[in-house]
Amino acid sequence: MSNSRTVWSSEDGDLRKQEQVKSSGKSLPPKQQTAYLHRDSKGRGGKGVTLIKNLVLSEDDLSALAKRIKQACGVGGTVKDGVIEIQGNDRERIAEVLVKLGYKIKMAGG
Repeated sequence: MSNSRTVWSSEDGDLRKQEQVKSSGKSLPPKQQTAYLHRDSKGRGGKGVTLIKNLVLSEDDLSALAKRIKQACGVGGTVKDGVIEIQGNDRERIAEVLVKLGYKIKMAGG
């Protein structure tokens, strides 16, 4: 039991989330990252969104990238739990924007 770590504490909340915040403090350069583009509509009343996952970026860089993609595509979106959500299913246009910025792309799901 000495090797186990506390996962949850009523005083500090979920310690796993704190570890994720610490580890995501630095951003990797785009050339070293692969962005996974997913389609999703669960829990959104049937409206589709494109999810951009697996990016190692700080919160500020993630928000800036989301803003750039939203402007290029002329749509709305948000950043939730380290995942960029872009309204609509236009993965090809999003992929073009990311490739121009230097990211590698993988299309995932439907």
